[in-house]
Amino acid sequence: MAEDLEFYTVDPDDEDVERRDIKKLLTECGLLYEIGIEAFVVCRDGEKLVACAGLQQNVIKDVAILPDYRGGALSLTLVSEVTYLAHSRGYSTLYVYTEPKNAEFFRGCGFYDLVEMPDTVVLMENTPIGIKSYCKQLQKHRVEGAKIGCVVANANPFTYGHRYLIEQAAKECDWLHLFMVKEDVSLFTYQDRYYLAEENIQGIPNLTLHAGSQYMVSRATFSCYFLKDQGIVGKCHTAVDLLMFRNHIAPALGITHRFVGTEPFCATTNKYNHDMMVWLQDPVRGAGPALDVVEIPRTEYGGTAISASEVRRHLHAGDLDRIRNLVPPATYELLKTKYVPLVQAGA
Repeated sequence: MAEDLEFYTVDPDDEDVERRDIKKLLTECGLLYEIGIEAFVVCRDGEKLVACAGLQQNVIKDVAILPDYRGGALSLTLVSEVTYLAHSRGYSTLYVYTEPKNAEFFRGCGFYDLVEMPDTVVLMENTPIGIKSYCKQLQKHRVEGAKIGCVVANANPFTYGHRYLIEQAAKECDWLHLFMVKEDVSLFTYQDRYYLAEENIQGIPNLTLHAGSQYMVSRATFSCYFLKDQGIVGKCHTAVDLLMFRNHIAPALGITHRFVGTEPFCATTNKYNHDMMVWLQDPVRGAGPALDVVEIPRTEYGGTAISASEVRRHLHAGDLDRIRNLVPPATYELLKTKYVPLVQAGA
């Protein structure tokens, strides 16, 4: 049997037969085919597909092996091949989602536990010091106080709504930590979103602005956030992202409260907000101390809640006059000088 095993890489978007066989294998192994996987390493025993492992940037997903082929050299080779594929694409730090019953196997392949959604999924990374080093860096910015808050924002782009949320949160706290989502998959680049945050939080004295990371609202911890325009909500692993925050990030900074704005438009973000009430506030859900979640009503203009999605719609329509009342001056100027020409050019 071993002599007939063949490992190779496929692009699921280009290979209908391969995609069909992968879906069948995943179903047989009790898994679902995940949208967004860019490549699969597959293994065939003759004509039969017996194993696969998907790669979405630096996240390994949809690892499936038929029962008769588990526990031997095939399993190790499959992980080695997908790891090599990731390295060839420039990714050194890797993450893997797996069922808790399979975690021990991945530990043997050099992966370390980050967080577990009980009886459902474990997120692991291929270094024992990654999250520890990140939290050690965060501790340098720790400010002591009875009420330490946090806001996590994508700000695509930064609006008066974001400014209002941050101001209100800061007023309620001894200190506030603001994290910018780092994934660069939005219309507005991470560099521009971070710049706008710097410009638009001026005058708020009790605030630290942090860069984002792979450990918070990223493809590794919360991949379906970046697929929300496709309406994917039901299978969102919000718990993984929220437990990462509760167990690791919040203790490093002494955070006691997480602030969010109400979400009347996006189903994915609305689900995320509601799941915070469970995974952050419930005393028994996480290893870290329970946090208070504070939901602040969105500020409005003209009777409608201000949203970044509305700004983007006006941007694509070329309606700068409507945008002017929704965003601070720094955002307006960047839109006018950089993003209007980009949109007009079809970028």
